[in-house]
Amino acid sequence: MDEKDIIFLEQLLYNTDKDYVVSQLKNIDNPLLLHYFAANYNWNGGFDVPTVILENEACDLGTGLLMFHYADGYRLLESSDEISSSSLEEWKVFLRKIYNKLLSLGFKSQDISFDPELTKIQKYKLKKNNPDLPNVLISKSPGKEIDIPKL
Repeated sequence: MDEKDIIFLEQLLYNTDKDYVVSQLKNIDNPLLLHYFAANYNWNGGFDVPTVILENEACDLGTGLLMFHYADGYRLLESSDEISSSSLEEWKVFLRKIYNKLLSLGFKSQDISFDPELTKIQKYKLKKNNPDLPNVLISKSPGKEIDIPKL
């Protein structure tokens, strides 16, 4: 990633005009830029922006997995009832959407690796409660390991 890309991503990350950010993200066709943006996104900013990343055709499986875990998808894996009873509608909708896309492997590429870094005990407990839990949700995704810059 060159300096121009870093400046572009920093400007997007710190821009307060959500419509502008959304329009820019829709036009990004570089999976790595989407991944870096998602990894540095302030998740207190809502789910409109992550949804745009998820729906972008350039979004990689590793980025989808990153967003699932950064959006606290682990809680969905622990107890889907807890999610269903949550009053945070936007969060529930986003988690369900990304969960379904991960399960269907609805990503054009699997070139960026992401490791949710769950311990063996965490994986064991999740599998014990749900033996049919797909590994794609709890294991390192295929692809190249990349260092994520802090922007």
